[in-house]
Amino acid sequence: MQDETDTEPTSGYWSWWPSWRPTSMSLLKSAEAKILACIQNDVWSRFVTLPNQNRTWTLKVTSKTSRKPPIQAAQTPLVMVHGFGGGVGLWIRNLDALSQSRPVYAIDLLGFGRSSRPSFPSDASLAEEQFVSSIEQWRQSLGLERMILLGHSLGGYLATSYSIQYPERVSHLILVDAWGFPERPQQQVQGSGGQGSEVKRVSLPGWVKVVALVVSLFNPLAVIRAAGPWGPGLVNRFRPDFKRKFEDLFDDDTMTQYIYHCNAQSPSGEVGFKAMCESFGWAKRPMVQRVNLLPPSMPVTMVYGALSWVDSSTGNTVAEIRGKSPTNVIMIEDASHHVYADQPEEFNRVVQNICNTVD
Repeated sequence: MQDETDTEPTSGYWSWWPSWRPTSMSLLKSAEAKILACIQNDVWSRFVTLPNQNRTWTLKVTSKTSRKPPIQAAQTPLVMVHGFGGGVGLWIRNLDALSQSRPVYAIDLLGFGRSSRPSFPSDASLAEEQFVSSIEQWRQSLGLERMILLGHSLGGYLATSYSIQYPERVSHLILVDAWGFPERPQQQVQGSGGQGSEVKRVSLPGWVKVVALVVSLFNPLAVIRAAGPWGPGLVNRFRPDFKRKFEDLFDDDTMTQYIYHCNAQSPSGEVGFKAMCESFGWAKRPMVQRVNLLPPSMPVTMVYGALSWVDSSTGNTVAEIRGKSPTNVIMIEDASHHVYADQPEEFNRVVQNICNTVD
C-alpha cells in the first residue's frame, strides 16, 4: 500500500508534450478530487503498488451509516472496472448507493486515469494478459478472497477474461454494455448461385477506408493530445453528453475536464486497447469465442442500455452458449452506452439486487 503522491509518470518520447497540452497528473488529481467530494460515505483512496512496481489507483467506499461494520466487512466486495478512456470518477452516481451493504472498490485500470502508464505489447493476447495480470496482482495485494466483479465496456471484456483465468475469485460476473464480445461480421454478397458462385466482400466507400487508415495509424485518443490547448474544448464539443449526464451534480465543466485530463496524459492503456482491436473497434479476439470457458456454475449478468450502440443480442448469444448455466440479460430503458450515468437509480437497483443474491 502506498500513500498518494503527485509524481507524474514520464516517458522520454512524450516528455515534451506537457508544454503543449494543458494537463498534468496534478490537474487530473484536482479534477477527480472535486468529483469524489460528492461521496457521502467513507472513502479510502490509495495507490496499490504491484510486485512489478506499477501502481493501481484505488477507491474503497464503505457505508458511513452501517450499524454493524463487521457484518459489512464480511460481505463479498463489489469491484468496479471502468471502460476505455474512463476512470473511478465516472462511478460518482453509483458509489454511495452500492456501498450501503458491502464494500465497493473502484480502480483505474493500468494505463488509464491515475494508475501507472507502462508500455504495452502490440500483440493482442499479450496486451490483454497485461491488463488481466495487473487486476490479479491488485487483488493479491489487497488480500481479497472473492469478489463480485463488474466491468463496463472494455472493463467488461477484461473482467470476463479475468473470470476465465481466475474463476475461484469471482462470485458473480456483471457485464455492463461490454465491448469486444461479438465477432466482426463478414460483409459479403453472393454470386449467381451454385457451387461455382464466388463470395465477394462488399466494397467500402472511400471515406470509410480513409477513416480506417487514420485510426490504424494513430492511437484512438491522439487527436485530444494533438489539439494541445484546444483539447479541453474539443472534449466539450464532441462529448457534451458527459456534461449533461452529471449536470445536477456540477453546473460547470468538471466532468469533461476530468475526461480530458484522464485521456490527455501519455498514451498507455489506449496503446494496449489498440493492440486488441481490429478495424472499426472490433476485438481481434472476440470474447464470444471464449465465454464457454467460464465455469458453468458462475452466475453472469449482462446489462445493456436500450439506446446503446452495443448490440445487446450478443447477450442472448452468450446465454445460448452457456446453456443451463446461470446467465441473465437485462435491458435498461432510456440508457445509452454509459448505463450507470444515464439511469443511475435503475442501474443501482439492478446491481444491488444482483449483489444480494451473493450474500
